[in-house]
Amino acid sequence: MTLAVPARPAAAAPSAAGLRATARITARTAADRTTRVPVLDGDGPLALRRIRSHGRQARVCVVGAMSAPLGGDRLGIEAVVEEGAELRVTAAAATVALPGRAAGHATYDVRLTVADGGLLEWLPEPLISAAGSELRMTTTVELAPTARLVLREEQVLGRTGERTGALRSRLTLRRAGLTLLDQETAYGPGAPGWDTSAVLDGHRAAGQLLVVAPEWGDDPVAVRLLGDAADGTGQGVLAPLAGPAALVTAVAPDALRLRRILDEAAASHLQLGL
Repeated sequence: MTLAVPARPAAAAPSAAGLRATARITARTAADRTTRVPVLDGDGPLALRRIRSHGRQARVCVVGAMSAPLGGDRLGIEAVVEEGAELRVTAAAATVALPGRAAGHATYDVRLTVADGGLLEWLPEPLISAAGSELRMTTTVELAPTARLVLREEQVLGRTGERTGALRSRLTLRRAGLTLLDQETAYGPGAPGWDTSAVLDGHRAAGQLLVVAPEWGDDPVAVRLLGDAADGTGQGVLAPLAGPAALVTAVAPDALRLRRILDEAAASHLQLGL
């Protein structure tokens, strides 16, 4: 599989319509089989920092350099893992969507590509939808047939004691050109029924853990219920997807209890140490 490295973007610049910024990461296997990061290009509020590697795996941390996304901002991150490379991406802190001076919603687009034999662990901190904000987020993943993926997504609706903003999020996963997952969620003002018993049932944190492992093609994971709805600490479900993939979906009263459910599913049922 041939992967083209995108050209370096122009520097981010604020405008009357908000900030435009795209950060880019490329991971590549070196001669000693460790992973190097020849492209690490932060932009605007999205600063990228190399951190200590682990074995063959390169590690990068996303550090917020300013408040973002604000209303009208157009932000993006692109990560490419080339053949045989291993990359783990984390974040230094939660991302907070805030209202801004520019009219209209903000967008945050994440585009992830993993070639054959590559591994990407995409493990950001939660996205917090603050009162008055309006954010549309998309995460698009393209995997080669033998690529591996661990992706965590967590959303917190409002800071402590405040209402949520308007949040619309879409997650799309394609493997070898075939779509394994394409779903969209919407919370907050303008999204009917999001806080009813049929959706969040009073919870204010929602999250997912998406895992793709080629060996699951012949041995898919079993469906399991997670947490306990009766004790109010949150609940979730682990389910196989079409193809060698599994999805954990969970809701909880807050970010801490949501992370516990996702971590328990990863350790107990997926044999992952996050």
